[in-house]
Amino acid sequence: MRRLLPLAVLLAAASASAQDEELMPLNGVGRMTIEAGWRHTSNGTFYDSFYSLPAYQGVQRAPESPGGPFLAGSFAYSVTEFLELGIDLFATGEQLRFTGAPTITNITYGALVGLRLQTLLDILTPEGVVPFVGIQTGPTLAYSVAEGVGSRELFTQAWAGTVGATFRFSAQWGLTAEYRLAFARGQSVFNNKAEFKGLSSYNAGGNWFALGVTYFFASDPSRPFSTLP
Repeated sequence: MRRLLPLAVLLAAASASAQDEELMPLNGVGRMTIEAGWRHTSNGTFYDSFYSLPAYQGVQRAPESPGGPFLAGSFAYSVTEFLELGIDLFATGEQLRFTGAPTITNITYGALVGLRLQTLLDILTPEGVVPFVGIQTGPTLAYSVAEGVGSRELFTQAWAGTVGATFRFSAQWGLTAEYRLAFARGQSVFNNKAEFKGLSSYNAGGNWFALGVTYFFASDPSRPFSTLP
């Protein structure tokens, strides 16, 4: 029994040390996130506009767009424990198919600058979970092209709301799940043709779902008074 006592003391001390160990704070931490996912935008309003044209009324309607791939790279810095500034570079696209007309390929890309409210929760993963919500805006190019018709591009400003969470598995690495609701409009290449006069703009935003890998850049540890009692 006496031999087990020192072992119990060591285990208790190790347990207490683990409980006292603090998570890496968010203040002053930079991050880089690479994401991939899917953009879902049915563009039902654009299809309604197309099949209401005189030449296409009564024609069997083609299925609406299932969406397309989405890619983004985020670079951000936490100015406080609860506020982050960042910029996202993104690209996404889709194809719109119609009965009796060429397929349109729409591509949207640009940059979004935004603010994110965040907090650190000591749950689930070794370095905690960072839930966040934010708003973003920035310059965006909506590009539309169809074989035999040509191409058309529109420079616009996109707005997006974002919500998600980063699961930190170490002080440097985490897994991010994010959803964005983006608002942007584009002019279809069909608008170049007189026969499509009156066709509405298409949705260049939509619902963006993504998963990504995040790398954290630690804040500057050289704080002269941080170790003082």
